[in-house]
Amino acid sequence: MFIKQISVFIENRHGRLEEFTTLLGENGIDLIALSIADTTNFGILRAIVADNEKALRLVRDHGYTANLTEVLAVAVPDSPGGLAGVLTMLRDGSISIEYLYSFVRRVGKDAIIIFRVDQPEKAAALLQEKGVRLLSQEEIV
Repeated sequence: MFIKQISVFIENRHGRLEEFTTLLGENGIDLIALSIADTTNFGILRAIVADNEKALRLVRDHGYTANLTEVLAVAVPDSPGGLAGVLTMLRDGSISIEYLYSFVRRVGKDAIIIFRVDQPEKAAALLQEKGVRLLSQEEIV
C-alpha cells in the first residue's frame, strides 16, 4: 500500500543535479520518478528508485543527507477533474497533503500521482474504501 521514496538534501549549485543522477546511473540505480523543491542555497530532491536501500547507502556514502519516506502512489483518472476528485476525498476525510508530484509512467488509462499526507494510514484506508487504486512498490518499480 505504501511505497518508499528517497529524500535528499542537495546543494543548489550548477551541475549538482547532474552529479547526483550520474552517481545513480553509474551504480545501476533506475530513477523512476523525481521531484525537486528548491530554495536559494539547497533543494529537497524526492525520488522513487528501483533499489531504495542501495540508493540510500550510496548517496549517504557520497556525502548527501538522505532518508526514506513512505508515500502513497495513487492511480488517478487521467481526465479533466480526475485529480480534483481524489483531492476532494482527502479534504472530506480531513487529510492534509504535505506535497504531491506526478509520475511520468502510467497504469492503464490512469495517471500516477505521489502523495505525502499527514495521516497516511487514514488516507490509504479512505481512498481504498472509495475505490481508488493504490499501487505497491512492486507495481511502481
